[in-house]
Amino acid sequence: MKTEKGITLISILIYVIAMVIVIAVIASLTGYFYTNIDINTESQDISKQYTKFNSFFTDDINKSGNIIIDSDIESENPYIVFANKNQYTFIKNNKAIYFNRIKIATNIDKCTFETQIKNGKNVIIVNIEAKDFQKTTEYTIRD
Repeated sequence: MKTEKGITLISILIYVIAMVIVIAVIASLTGYFYTNIDINTESQDISKQYTKFNSFFTDDINKSGNIIIDSDIESENPYIVFANKNQYTFIKNNKAIYFNRIKIATNIDKCTFETQIKNGKNVIIVNIEAKDFQKTTEYTIRD
């Protein structure tokens, strides 16, 4: 009798099944990984949009003598206009905040402006909401 050396059909089937299982597990883990990266990227994007709005708005607030000359905070598209003619408008249909006619923040679900007087100072309260992000900021206008 000869000795048979080599791979049998059953051992090839076992190797193929094992490889398919390993590939399926790796594909599943990769899918979860990329889903989590997309969620993290989206939250970073909303934070980036808020930071961009905040830098524009803070610049206007810090200008001496730049008071509010017009605002409509009750409408569907609230806006606020300063003495230097800079206007900030939230357009609900576009889900964006505009500085004059320039879009400075996108993917915003809700933005409200509220004016109050606290300790004898004019204060603007801005509330921005987007998906899992909500930020309320109080800005005190310089005299």
